[in-house]
Amino acid sequence: MLRDQALMSAAKNYFAWQARLALPKLGRRVLEIGCGTGNFTAHLMDRELVVALDHEPQMLERLRERFPNAGNLRTVLAEAEDEESVAQLATLDLDSCVCLNVLEHVRNDAAALRAMARAVGPGGAIVLIVPAFPVLYGSVDRKLGHFRRYTRQSLAATAHKAQLSVIEMRYLNSSGFFGWWLNARVFRKERQSAAQIAIYDRWIVPLAARMESLLPIPFGQSLYAVLTSRP
Repeated sequence: MLRDQALMSAAKNYFAWQARLALPKLGRRVLEIGCGTGNFTAHLMDRELVVALDHEPQMLERLRERFPNAGNLRTVLAEAEDEESVAQLATLDLDSCVCLNVLEHVRNDAAALRAMARAVGPGGAIVLIVPAFPVLYGSVDRKLGHFRRYTRQSLAATAHKAQLSVIEMRYLNSSGFFGWWLNARVFRKERQSAAQIAIYDRWIVPLAARMESLLPIPFGQSLYAVLTSRP
């Protein structure tokens, strides 16, 4: 996992794109589920409180090394689907949660969403990005530890099971759809390529982000969703 985190850390434009989508939906006291080494956490450091949760101690260690003097950062070692442990974070008066490219790694995704909802309380926002379209599932997904890829219908059904309401949901990253399909179905790759990530991040992401901000797209490599817990 550290190798994959290191590869993705170079994708500056990609994380900036995610930030432009997620940050306006988040409040001042944010729970980040699956923080890893802090590739997205860096965009949250202007918040009043950031609670960074991960199930791997080495990830949290790297995160603390990355932000050694951050007085607004608190790290938590727990599984995302451990409802009781995550729900206890409600005592921190959290108002929102962000979970980007993590839910697919969780065996019981409905339990994880229930835990997030309990942590942020009624009306709290939960921002997700998950991989889309089961047809794209391949060896890279398996190596990354993905249990699934989602459709709009399956993600909405999981949210409903967790008693969450869908505020917004749309496909994201249409250009990445074709690249992932080629890797999964044609080249049969088992790992992401540093060269591919660099080229995609530098040349494709800025164009895709601009285009998708203007026009809705009917498909994409990922799904972006904003959920809220019911009163």
